[in-house]
Amino acid sequence: MIACEREFLKVHGICDQLVESVRRAGQEGRRIDDVERMVFAEILAMGRHLMTAHVASAGDGDEGPTIDVPAVAEEPRAIPDEAACGGIAAARTLRRLGEPRTRRYVSIFGELAITRFVYGTREGQKIEAIPLDARLGLPAGEFSYVLEDWQQRLCVKESFGEATGDLAELLGVAPSVRAAEVMNRQMASFAPSFRLNQPPPPADEEGELLVFTADGKGVPMRRACAEKRPHGQRRTKGQKANKKQMSYVGAVYSIDRFVRTADDVLDELARKEAAHDRPQPRHKHVAVEMTQLIEGEEQNGRMTLFGELGDEVRDRNPDQKKTVVAVMDGERSLWDLLGVFLPFAIGILDIFHVLERLWTAAHVFHAEGSAAAENFVTDRLRMLLEGRVGGVIGGLRQMLCKHSLSGSKRKALEAVITYFENNRAHMRYDVYLAAGYPIGSGVAEGACRHLVKDRMEQTGMRWTVEGAQSLLQLRAIYLNGDWSNFVAHRIENEQSALYPYKYSLAL
Repeated sequence: MIACEREFLKVHGICDQLVESVRRAGQEGRRIDDVERMVFAEILAMGRHLMTAHVASAGDGDEGPTIDVPAVAEEPRAIPDEAACGGIAAARTLRRLGEPRTRRYVSIFGELAITRFVYGTREGQKIEAIPLDARLGLPAGEFSYVLEDWQQRLCVKESFGEATGDLAELLGVAPSVRAAEVMNRQMASFAPSFRLNQPPPPADEEGELLVFTADGKGVPMRRACAEKRPHGQRRTKGQKANKKQMSYVGAVYSIDRFVRTADDVLDELARKEAAHDRPQPRHKHVAVEMTQLIEGEEQNGRMTLFGELGDEVRDRNPDQKKTVVAVMDGERSLWDLLGVFLPFAIGILDIFHVLERLWTAAHVFHAEGSAAAENFVTDRLRMLLEGRVGGVIGGLRQMLCKHSLSGSKRKALEAVITYFENNRAHMRYDVYLAAGYPIGSGVAEGACRHLVKDRMEQTGMRWTVEGAQSLLQLRAIYLNGDWSNFVAHRIENEQSALYPYKYSLAL
């Protein structure tokens, strides 16, 4: 307690000096931001002394020569009969191991050295219990939960280097870039259990429809050592600066029906402005997965994503009264998985991908930017929105036969026709509009851009699969608005794993 009181006296001294410094600053007419920085620096100093006092007040963790802790489940130890009959629980006796050990603890106020006794079976063997660490709730690593929280909040938005630099500028302390990367992966290991334990949104806050959407977005990857060019050697013609691996992004949200006509949609597209009375998505949850090796086995990112979000759809629609709509582009692998994981969903081909194909067809016959090209697209889009898919496909086929097209233009038009034919079952837009279903996958497109591209494709960034997956998982949690709940989940679960013996000690 003497050490604790000594730290409190230091805090009182700093506080008295700070009051005097602020009084002098007023008399000298110092600029307010200078005073603000001075006050903050002194508060950080006081915080470090207060943290030291808190640690000192907790003691040194000496619980005596031996302590009894619950038996480790993994170890094949005999369980007394009274334990099996509901009597006292089985326990193991651990010995105090020699002299106290010191560990480093880095808080937002600075670095502390925490000295405490440790316990195990015998000297030289694994340390199995540290009473003071359990009492204080210290993390597994040397950085405080608060410091990790603040740094990773920055890391999911900007590069590890920028996040580390910003935090160091603010607090005067921050983990290194390498430590931030390791921390990111360690935190992400708690993401799967967090998702599994998330309750569905309140039923009275949900919209009439439940919408599923998914898309893919490439992430620039580091080249394997064998693929690296010798120093100074230029890339050959056609060789790309980097390779990408696909990340699969999906979202589930609910929304009210919004009945429209073909004219309504054409008007919105012409004005490039959404209708003012359009309902807004509710409880949008985005997720992202990459194909990766786990314990030597490949885990397909698409399947993992569809499995996770498919479970969420069922959790949010327990009585199956809501209509489930899936809006995606034409990637066949995604539609195949939809049939496996959500066979009851109404599949809709994203109208914006359809629009891209119409423009491709228009530019086969008309100059880009011309009124003729715009009219070509508008006329056929109206036909599609009115349910005349066969008419559009038939008309394009006739144009393909009647016009003498160059090889590239012929190939482009054939690709458009094939795209429409392959996805015809999901292009009943007249039915979808009349039922008030969404027909655009803007949520998935926006998620790919905001979740993946805006963070993963910054200048010069290259990723490993493990590093990309970890960051994307944490970024998805952050963008879902679940960061604080996730941090609490991580701390609770890590503490339970670190200190299973905590409540068997007289803490």
